[in-house]
Amino acid sequence: MTTSQSPDFHLNRPGVLIAALPAVLGFVPEKSLVLVTVDRGTMGCVMRVDLADDLPVGHVAEVAATARPDSAIAVVVDEAGANCRLCNDEYRELTETLAGALAGHGIELLAAHVVDRVAAGGRWHCVDGCGSAGVIEDPSASPLAAAAVLDGRRLYARRAELQNVIAVGDPARAAALAATICNDGGRTDAEARSDVEAAIEAAAQVAGGDELSDATVARLAGALTDYTVRDTLYALAVGENAGQAESLWAELSRRLPEPWRVEALVLLAYSAYVRGDGPLAGVSLEAALRCDGTHRMAAMLDTALQSGLHPEQIRELAATGFRLADRLGVRLPPRRVFGQRAG
Repeated sequence: MTTSQSPDFHLNRPGVLIAALPAVLGFVPEKSLVLVTVDRGTMGCVMRVDLADDLPVGHVAEVAATARPDSAIAVVVDEAGANCRLCNDEYRELTETLAGALAGHGIELLAAHVVDRVAAGGRWHCVDGCGSAGVIEDPSASPLAAAAVLDGRRLYARRAELQNVIAVGDPARAAALAATICNDGGRTDAEARSDVEAAIEAAAQVAGGDELSDATVARLAGALTDYTVRDTLYALAVGENAGQAESLWAELSRRLPEPWRVEALVLLAYSAYVRGDGPLAGVSLEAALRCDGTHRMAAMLDTALQSGLHPEQIRELAATGFRLADRLGVRLPPRRVFGQRAG
């Protein structure tokens, strides 16, 4: 499940709305139920779940309700079932159940559409047999797609491609690192300062195209088990070199074994969230919570993301990192002005 926000879409033009979904989700949805919430006439949270026999309709409604939208629109994406009468009966039952669950939270389901594929020329029709139908416009020509590219977001053809950004690249190598990682939390201020500086240096290396040694990766993994080090590093997400730090967290996410991987994933999720990349934040948090379902920061960010909390509010969490850096005597990159791309 992922969420995002957007200021621009058309309630009365399903072909345009559906074409905008890849830009909002970060990938082209397939075999999915997508719920677009509407708040005072504008797009709110956008949630996606796999179509399955045990589809969590009640949970989808609960998550949608956290943002307190006025209404919602459902889109069923299923190439195999879009032209199947029996399948359409099933989707009508599904959306009726969803409408009831949403109504229990004071949310009106305005419309429900079935589409065979979210691509130029794809066909949609209303689930309830109202007779409305049409063609999907080119998703790559959507204003939301253009905005995503300008924001530096990459759009993926499949959700699996987005998940590969954080997938462990060499499981055997990652497993071998486990024996070399030292979990010695409770560092002195001098040790914490050295580790923060080492992380900043490693971020510059990764951004420059250099591969980190296993020894450096192991050192950073151990450093992230120290709360002072970890919490200081959250501040990098709002600094002028945020892009370098995000590259480092993605690299560590792909190279570290569990349970050390979880901290890199949450740092990556935070970095993506504060720059408005809800899709990357979502898959990173999903992976982090699979590693450790009790991780407090991961759970808090996941709740905020699914509730549609604006990135500007999440950025304030970085203030703790700057305070810790001052205490440690670490010079962090200055805060960047948002609306400009990080270096």
